[in-house]
Amino acid sequence: MLLNALPLLAPFILLAAAFAPRFMEGVTVQKGAKFAEFATLGTIAVAVLSAIVLGVNGSGDSFLIGLFGFGLSVRLDIVSVVMLLLVTFIGWVVVRYARTYLDGEDRQDAFTFWLLATLSAVLLLIQSGNVTQFVGAWIATSMCLHKLLLFYPDRVAAQRAAHKKFIMARIGDVAVIGAAVLLVASYGTTQISAMLDQAAQGVGGGLALAAAGFIALAAILKSAQFPTHGWLTEVMEAPTPVSALLHAGVVNAGGFALIRFADVMLLSPLVMAILVMVGGFTALFAGLVMLTQPTVKASLAWSTIAQMGFMILQCGLALFPLALLHIVAHSLYKAHAFLSAGGAVERIVAIRKPGPVAVPDMRAVTRAFVVALAIYGIVYAILGLGFDFGGKSPQAVALGAILIFGVAYLLAQGFADEAPQALTQRTAAYAGTVTVSYLVLQRASEWLTAGTLPATPEAGALEWALIILALISFGLVALAQATLPLWSYHPAAQGLRVHLSNGLYINAVSDRLMGGWSRKPSNKGAAQ
Repeated sequence: MLLNALPLLAPFILLAAAFAPRFMEGVTVQKGAKFAEFATLGTIAVAVLSAIVLGVNGSGDSFLIGLFGFGLSVRLDIVSVVMLLLVTFIGWVVVRYARTYLDGEDRQDAFTFWLLATLSAVLLLIQSGNVTQFVGAWIATSMCLHKLLLFYPDRVAAQRAAHKKFIMARIGDVAVIGAAVLLVASYGTTQISAMLDQAAQGVGGGLALAAAGFIALAAILKSAQFPTHGWLTEVMEAPTPVSALLHAGVVNAGGFALIRFADVMLLSPLVMAILVMVGGFTALFAGLVMLTQPTVKASLAWSTIAQMGFMILQCGLALFPLALLHIVAHSLYKAHAFLSAGGAVERIVAIRKPGPVAVPDMRAVTRAFVVALAIYGIVYAILGLGFDFGGKSPQAVALGAILIFGVAYLLAQGFADEAPQALTQRTAAYAGTVTVSYLVLQRASEWLTAGTLPATPEAGALEWALIILALISFGLVALAQATLPLWSYHPAAQGLRVHLSNGLYINAVSDRLMGGWSRKPSNKGAAQ
């Protein structure tokens, strides 16, 4: 249907806004930036109209331009529409912010051009209906982002970060190309929807299993998973709008690839298990390192790595609707966090009379964990929205329990002996609110994606082992965080803090392997 191709207008609107000032006389840099802002508003309108079309006509593909399966093909479904709404909204916010943030910079027009080009590539990626477009948009996104990372080409740190990102991205590109070739060879088509239909029936064989492995590798590299995460912590040299765009949108492409090819990924339990282990370890590792960072932007970067790890974990547990929900929530939060990071110090200083800090002991912490899990179980069992343990996968139940471990930290503050009664009541209310909110959002995401994303399969022995491992690991880390005041001043803990603040030196090792420390300043800022 022609209306299903409506989302394709969005990237072309941005490309027109990027090129138009270069061919029009008398257009100042600020006018070009203003024009870019209006263009992103236009893409939001396209996204909203696309959502309406989806609601009226349902999912479908539109093949517009191409020959023998190669060209532009639009896949309109709930996944692409949700991502379209997300990317266009964040794109508008970032472009609007950049217009004033870079006012007066010598190369502001070049920055606006590459910013719009990057957004265009992301939009082409998320609505790809065939693997050739997916591969082309995947590579274009990375290449355009590379130009933004080198906006200050004379900075050695920026060169090193872009060089490291360039290497990781090229490996990821090879993985995506390999996956596409294997998928076409396995299913005899370039159309993603046709591939997924066959994969859902268990068709694919060894080539599809290998393709799932390549997709997983590309996702791990794109989402900065351990031990390939170093580049993400170093790109803070780029302007803040780039950080917001990268951490709130581009880095999610790895998770999007896993979600888009979910039926293919389910063909390989081994690959899914690897995703659980890599994502889970990255989330725990980066979360601990984040607590030791001295600057706001560095802390946010490690937070992104941890959040991407948790998203990869969700995909590995076959909780694809929840992974999509995670992408939306994290993108909106992280875009706001980066764009408002400059006022963090002022907001902290403005707090003139901080309230008393309640330090919980082991008894309070234990009580908090028991109460948090009890609240989770009770709400899950009696909430009249169709939630019950018998009808839910153990993967989803376990994921909820992991999230509730964070609630236990808040409860521990309220259960401390010196905590006022108002604090105890407030933390209990927070615990209940978070639990209900999670369950409602979980149900909504599963309902919206039903028929588009595969249901979570029944857990076998391997899945149960991974679930138990995840619960134990996240539970121990949550316990360590809740009892932090009790052991953080021990000499051994102080030494551990130093090592964690340096990311256990994994980044230094990768710098040596890639020759990052030996890179000399270059006026061109080339990263090849």
